[in-house]
Amino acid sequence: MLYRVNPAKFFFPIDDHLFRIKKAESLKNVWKSCVWLIIGSAAVYTWMAILGIGSGVLSGDATALTPFQYEAGKVWFVLGRMAFGIIFALLVLWIPSLIFYAFIDIPYKKLLIMQQIVLLVLLIERVVWIPLAVYAGLDWFVSPWSLGIITSYFTDISWVIIFFGTISLFQLWIIWFQVKFLSYLSPIQKHWIWVMVIAIHLFSWAGAAALAFLDSHLISGWFA
Repeated sequence: MLYRVNPAKFFFPIDDHLFRIKKAESLKNVWKSCVWLIIGSAAVYTWMAILGIGSGVLSGDATALTPFQYEAGKVWFVLGRMAFGIIFALLVLWIPSLIFYAFIDIPYKKLLIMQQIVLLVLLIERVVWIPLAVYAGLDWFVSPWSLGIITSYFTDISWVIIFFGTISLFQLWIIWFQVKFLSYLSPIQKHWIWVMVIAIHLFSWAGAAALAFLDSHLISGWFA
């Protein structure tokens, strides 16, 4: 049985696609879909950089820079965000797939399909947040669909707010989807899959919070 990979059509309906992936003996367009998603990730982060999202530190130092230095800084900022978008996509696609492949007997290419859907949902979350950043000035970790806003009422510790801000409705859907995908294709008991998926997400949330917390310091150090 041949399965043609198309992340955009995966959601209609999910169970039908899971059945066909499980039965598939051959997969088509896996690498092509990966390439397009990587390009899409680079495009989203480049768009965000062009809109000036995340460039507050650079703008704050504008008075201390010559016009040439300021314009050069903006170019490097855009290129840096583009590179980040590519690295982000590669990490989302390959690292979790390798971890799951090491512990669960599912073909690696099928795990890549799962992570393609995860990456697509993460990019949708980013795109939906962009208007809030541009018009309302909201950071991603205090978006209406994350726990960041609620957490900010209980603590002023930036890292804690950012950590809980990484937990959003999109992230919770991703956890549910990964558990559903892995349990459908693997005979491993479902509660062990839940433990593995949640553990990986806790680690990734902590890493994302740490990177976000250090981001402004790294940018200011680069352009100082």
